[in-house]
Amino acid sequence: MSLPSVQHVVVAEILLAPYEGLPDLISTPEQFDAMLQSLAAGSGPYAVDAERASGYRYSARAYLIQIKRNGGGLHLIDPIPFGPGSPQFISLNELWQDEEIILHASTQDLPCLRELGLNPSILFDTELAGRLIGAPRVGLGALVESLLDIGLAKEHSAQDWSIRPLPEDWLNYAALDVELLVELRNEIEKLLIAQNKLHWAREEFAAILSAPPSPKRIDPWRRTSGMHKVKKRTQLAVVKGLWEARDDLAAHLDISPGRILSDLAISTIALASGTSPLEKKKDLEKALRPIGLRARWFENTPRWLKAIQAAIELPEDECPPTRSKSDALPPIKMWRERFPEKFIPLSHARYNVALKAEELQLPVENLLTPEILRQICWRLPAATDVQALMRDLGARPWQIEIVLPLVIDALSQEEALEVPAEDSAQLHDGQSSDESPAPEGE
Repeated sequence: MSLPSVQHVVVAEILLAPYEGLPDLISTPEQFDAMLQSLAAGSGPYAVDAERASGYRYSARAYLIQIKRNGGGLHLIDPIPFGPGSPQFISLNELWQDEEIILHASTQDLPCLRELGLNPSILFDTELAGRLIGAPRVGLGALVESLLDIGLAKEHSAQDWSIRPLPEDWLNYAALDVELLVELRNEIEKLLIAQNKLHWAREEFAAILSAPPSPKRIDPWRRTSGMHKVKKRTQLAVVKGLWEARDDLAAHLDISPGRILSDLAISTIALASGTSPLEKKKDLEKALRPIGLRARWFENTPRWLKAIQAAIELPEDECPPTRSKSDALPPIKMWRERFPEKFIPLSHARYNVALKAEELQLPVENLLTPEILRQICWRLPAATDVQALMRDLGARPWQIEIVLPLVIDALSQEEALEVPAEDSAQLHDGQSSDESPAPEGE
């Protein structure tokens, strides 16, 4: 059973609204209790989605929850009137325990669901499963179109969901995210079974649910756009000072940091601070003129000037070092010349894993993450220790079974693998280009 190609699918219908109409938005305890009764009368898994205000708010809280269950109806919940840990969400969490929860790109929604007290115990992620079956596009709309021959009206994917009241057309869009999620899950499961990958998917879903929270980034301010142009330690101190001042204000106001002061503005100010003093509002305006003035950036001028002044007054030995103290490995482009004994196995391992992924019709990062492969080749374990190291680094049993022989073989090589030119460019890229792509949302 093969996956139909998206570009050859003839879409039989465009779904503009839920089949049974748009339900009322649930915002009172009485409405919530009625929903729980309706869901309890249904059967099978729960299709769930959440809408956040990414790019508008500092927090990643949920501003809308969508749920559908066969025989239990489709429901839209405004979580704001209830809040985290409310009796209503506790009841919902108790109701769906021991039942499968279907999410699309679950790692995006699980944190905000858990914040409310909603903790799935059984998961089916249609986005991740789409990757495992080799779907060329794994956005929700693309998968529904290719597997169900139905097009979804998707027009409001990047809205500010914190707005109240929520417009009806936005709610309609949100309802469509779960309208066909159960049917999509069932079609994907058929393909997983046909390709003998269902056990892979189950291991992946279980690993997502059991994964600990992501550790805090070391020096997150170093990810500011335009940082590659900032070379002096005093200028780095300005970037750090402005980033932290902006982050404190953004958290206090619950506004996305970039809407208060853009990354480009921070790096531009830092570069300008190395050539002339920035002591007044007019100095900031002059520095930011080349990238276009934004009135709102100057609403907090005293805060920015204070951060700049504190940074430039630091003794140089107290300024941030030019390199982060991160535990990250050196960029791949440095390995051939400076660490050839580590580059040799890496060149073989990456090439062979890529070939195996192509054979299995998988994105290579889903067969084994590039970071795990790099860590193995950097640490150069004995052949008898590779399996334990892969497990400690987070590889799933199904991944270890497939990749272990390829890695052990790579560790025994004595010369670097010469790969074709098109592959060589990727092999020598920096680490940022080697990370797994962000999951497709809608």
